[in-house]
Amino acid sequence: MPHIGAPELILVLALALIIFGPGKLPDLGKAVGKTIKEFRRSSNEIMNDVETVASGDKKEEQQLIKAAKS
Repeated sequence: MPHIGAPELILVLALALIIFGPGKLPDLGKAVGKTIKEFRRSSNEIMNDVETVASGDKKEEQQLIKAAKS
């Protein structure tokens, strides 16, 4: 997978400036930042839920093993 270098990044920023203009560019950056922040928050919540369920399953498994042994 190719990496984005400095010339490509400059080209993308120049195109964004031409398309959206200097007035809208800060608002666009702010919206992208909020979107990324919300995505990270949501993915962290999902990961925490999965870890909670996985640890709960392990506890139940250990309880069943103890019950079977006694």
